Amino acid sequence: MERQIRRVGIALLVAFLALFVQLNYVQIFAAKRIAANPANVRNLLNEYSIKRGDIVTADGKTIAFSKATNDTLKYQREYPGGDTYGQITGYDSLVYGTRAIESAYDQQLLGRAGVISMQDIQDSFLGEGQQGDNVQVTINSQLQATAKQALGDNQGAVVALDPQTGEVRAMYSNPSYDPSELASHDSKTQRAYWNSLNPNSASTPLINKATSTRYPPGSTFKIVTAAAALDSGKFTPSSTFPDPTQLQLPQTPKTLTNFTHTACQGGTPIDLFTAVRISCDTTFAILGLRIPKEIYDMAHKLGFEAALPFDILTEASAYPKVSSDRQPFRAYDGIGQGNTAATPLQMALVAATVANGGVEPRPRLVHSIIDPSGGIVERFSPETLGRAFSPATAATLTKMMTAVVQNGTATAAQIPGVAVAGKTGTAQTVPGAPPHAWFISFAPAGNPKIALAVIVEHGGSYGSEATGGAVAAPIAKDIIEADKQIEKW
Repeated sequence: MERQIRRVGIALLVAFLALFVQLNYVQIFAAKRIAANPANVRNLLNEYSIKRGDIVTADGKTIAFSKATNDTLKYQREYPGGDTYGQITGYDSLVYGTRAIESAYDQQLLGRAGVISMQDIQDSFLGEGQQGDNVQVTINSQLQATAKQALGDNQGAVVALDPQTGEVRAMYSNPSYDPSELASHDSKTQRAYWNSLNPNSASTPLINKATSTRYPPGSTFKIVTAAAALDSGKFTPSSTFPDPTQLQLPQTPKTLTNFTHTACQGGTPIDLFTAVRISCDTTFAILGLRIPKEIYDMAHKLGFEAALPFDILTEASAYPKVSSDRQPFRAYDGIGQGNTAATPLQMALVAATVANGGVEPRPRLVHSIIDPSGGIVERFSPETLGRAFSPATAATLTKMMTAVVQNGTATAAQIPGVAVAGKTGTAQTVPGAPPHAWFISFAPAGNPKIALAVIVEHGGSYGSEATGGAVAAPIAKDIIEADKQIEKW
């Protein structure tokens, strides 16, 4: 009898110990994992009981906010700006999670970033319920509207930023999407809209072309090649090059021709300054063959081959090293073709670096975090990504780019009373497809206030007749003129 009682006692002791271990495991070791599990309904209810903070523009326009509901989930997200800001705000979705600013600043918007403000203390004592902090982005709503209007029905992207601070003042990608239906509390509505966006397609509106699509930069990359040539000390603006109708490529019977399939200036030697102004392909192909290491190093200084530090995800631009047994690729890379690929954000930063005297600004999409009472929780100061080239090189490139607009390939970007600096690009894509039309720019050239990049995929309505000067430059002109009026410079 005693033996049986002892066995029962031992069994009960083991059971209690197992229960004790399980409770401690759940409450201490597995608590965070369980709380983060998407199937945890309590976690979902807790999150939607918080009045998520607003997302507002630099000029005070609310582009995302939470409104009270009468259903189980206490708040629902609203996006009054629709597809104008879809790529910036992203979405907060029951089914698909968060994206863009809603994702990158999720904890701040929920008031869980670890910074306790007076508003948090007040809400706690008065029982007003938890509220998240507001996120103020650097976008100007008027300039964003202009960027959208200027791009029109063209597929492509626009990025405009302050070349000194790196703050992005406009960023629009077409096609875009309206996040509102993805914030619905009806999962069927969310799924239907999600499927209408063709999420698995390379052309889905969910992809922000400005930060995550890489294109051959074409002749806009000649600014990088020219920067490498000038900064190397081996070349000056007056350095001359042969001007062949077609350039014989080493290690192959193939040749490289100019866009016009003619010599750039009649076959006489051409200097570097003129080569930039009229965008002579053979000159920059020659540079690609002569100084491949210098161009590679310059591209890397400017951020190629690494994801740019930014508030939302970016795709790394590409400029891989080309071995000596593949020299023709060096020629093509020198003119922004071949293996070279860049995002519009990257090329906007190339223009900004010239405008900023050779120092590359760190791009910013968020200016500050603000508590519900208006107090500053955190403000982000301007930073740089380092010096890419000398002030002298930047000054020379500015003169070259100004000449491009004054009497080169980008006269369509001219603005009366404003010296605009720019560089066109007409980038070949897959065989048989119309080229992409590019333009990078900054203004005013003597005291830059705005730098930007514009790309129109496959030339827009111009198709195979497209050039960067005809298609992208006028879009940039509209945005620069709008910024001049908004900022009164």
